[in-house]
Amino acid sequence: MAKDATVWTPDALARDPHADAEKARKVQAMFAAIARSYDLNNRVHSFFQDQRWRRAAVRAAGIGPGSRVLDCACGTGDLSEAFADAGAAEVTGLDFTPQMLDIARHKAARSEARPGRAAVRYLQGDAMALPFADRSFDAVSIAFGIRNVAHPERAIAEFLRVLRPGGRLVVLEFADPANPVIRWLGGAYTRHVMPLTATLIARDRSGAYRYLPRSVSTFAQPDDLSRMLARAGFAGCAWTPLSMGICALHRAERPADPDTLGPARTEDRAGTARANDGSRKDG
Repeated sequence: MAKDATVWTPDALARDPHADAEKARKVQAMFAAIARSYDLNNRVHSFFQDQRWRRAAVRAAGIGPGSRVLDCACGTGDLSEAFADAGAAEVTGLDFTPQMLDIARHKAARSEARPGRAAVRYLQGDAMALPFADRSFDAVSIAFGIRNVAHPERAIAEFLRVLRPGGRLVVLEFADPANPVIRWLGGAYTRHVMPLTATLIARDRSGAYRYLPRSVSTFAQPDDLSRMLARAGFAGCAWTPLSMGICALHRAERPADPDTLGPARTEDRAGTARANDGSRKDG
C-alpha cells in the first residue's frame, strides 16, 4: 500500500477499531507505512521510557542461559535484541508486517556480535497461528501488540500452547492511569499532541497515530486483560503499572502439567481445588 494511502479514516475510528472486519489488513498496512520512523517516534513520544519498559519486561520473563524466547509482534526488534543481550540461548522474533522485520534485520546486522550472544531469528507470522510445536519456548513476550491482533484470545491460546509447563508470558500494553490528573494529561497528550507530532515525523497519512489512542481506549484495561489470561489457562496472572500507570506489565505462567507433579503433589492440588470449591459455595 502506498505510504500516502489512508488506512484508518475518521469514520472508521469513530467506531470500535477492534470490531473492524478488516482490522488485520489495516494494522499490517499501517505498520508498513510507519516502519522507518517507528523507533524514533517511540523514543520521542514515550519520552524515552519505551526502552525502560522493555528492560522491565526482560527482567519479568526470568530468562536464564538456556532459555528459548519467542517475542511476538516484535516489530523492529528492540525487545527481541534485549532478550539476546540478557543471555537467552535462542531468541525468535515474529511479526505480521514484513517492513517492520526489514528494519529489525537491518538493526541486527549492524549490532556487534559478542561471544556467547544469541543471534535473533526473525520470521514473518501470525500470532493467532504460531508456526511452532507445542512446548517450544521458556518465555513468550508481546510488547504493545496484543491489542493490534484481530482476535487477542486466539493469540493468547497460542502463547499458552507454545510455552513449556512453567514457562512465562510477559505482556506490555498501554493503559489508562488510575490517577485522574495523570489520566487527563495523558489523554490530552495522546489524543491531541502526539497524533500531530508523530504524523509529522513519520510523514504518515495512514492514520496510524490516530488509531493508537483510539485502540488503547477501546481495548481491555489491565484487570480485564489479566482475567483474559486466566480464562485462557494461565496461572499467577498479575500486572504492575509503569510510568504512573501509562503502561502495564503483565506476567503469567503456563501451569505445570498434573503428570509432571508426581502423585503426592497431584493429590495436594486436587485437594486444594476441592477446598476452594467448598469455600466458594459457602460464600
